[in-house]
Amino acid sequence: MTPTMAPSSTLDSTDRCDRCGAQAYVRVALINGGELLFCGHHWNRHADSLRDKASDINDQTHRLSEVPATD
Repeated sequence: MTPTMAPSSTLDSTDRCDRCGAQAYVRVALINGGELLFCGHHWNRHADSLRDKASDINDQTHRLSEVPATD
């Protein structure tokens, strides 16, 4: 099964990486239930091994390179 890239439910600063506690930018819903949250670093490290175990992946790592608007 190929996981979908879900655009819904934006992760915010209260969502923390399950590995290190940094702000999470990826939410992985597992096929067997439950979910995992990852910062960009830990997602890059574990993505290959998790893709086939995921029913849904909400990847918002693009936000790491966004430049905030200024007035």
